[in-house]
Amino acid sequence: MCGRFAVTTDPALLAEKIKALDEATQTSTGAKSGPNFNVAPTQTITTVVKRHSEPDDQSTRRVRSMRWGLIPPWAKTAEDGSPDNKGPLLINARAEKVTDSPAFRNSAKSKRCLVPMDGWYEWRPNGEPGKKTPKTPFYMYGDDGELLFMAGLWSTWRPKGAPKDSPPLVSCTIITTDAAGPLAEIHDRMPLTISAPDWDRWLDPDAPVDEGLLRGHGDLDRIAIREVSTLVNNIRNNGPELIEPAEPQPEQGVLL
Repeated sequence: MCGRFAVTTDPALLAEKIKALDEATQTSTGAKSGPNFNVAPTQTITTVVKRHSEPDDQSTRRVRSMRWGLIPPWAKTAEDGSPDNKGPLLINARAEKVTDSPAFRNSAKSKRCLVPMDGWYEWRPNGEPGKKTPKTPFYMYGDDGELLFMAGLWSTWRPKGAPKDSPPLVSCTIITTDAAGPLAEIHDRMPLTISAPDWDRWLDPDAPVDEGLLRGHGDLDRIAIREVSTLVNNIRNNGPELIEPAEPQPEQGVLL
């Protein structure tokens, strides 16, 4: 799965780098513009989509802000006007089920996105399965220093009775797939990476979802792994020390 990640690139710089329009919201509800080393569910994150300005024009890449945790259009409205979140928080979608799942299949048809990140965190259980023991955090990142782009889906939601021209809540989920190679030793799932040559094919709003990309592993050969500090366990911690290699534990000496 993918439940926490790091991203240090400003949305405007990202848009310039990938030749996209910068539509990321720069208000208090927008994506954090500075480095965020501990991105968590329900926060607003930066994504990349491909959309039309006019029905018949060519779709173009756009950088947009979205809430992490997809809200389906049919989600009920709570008394306070917010989405009814009694169900599971849809921060991840399994690649094997996105075209069939009621929560994701409509988004899979034409609302696909990319979620850029420097890397993501995963925790490996220690000790015997089933026993409650401390988990070791690891950071998976692009070893060439470049961003990783994860496959995602997005959706729009409006409260019941809201005018059709009112701004919707735009939310997204990150697609996961079976972990491969050394990553499988940390966790059985991993985000689905999309390599640069396949970005537009994945994002194309006028084409059906590419089943081949759903079964692939994109930039798997670019991903490196390192153990990091348990500081990442606390969402209040947010600094570059979270992605630094964990300090080695002193060896137990023998008393003579």
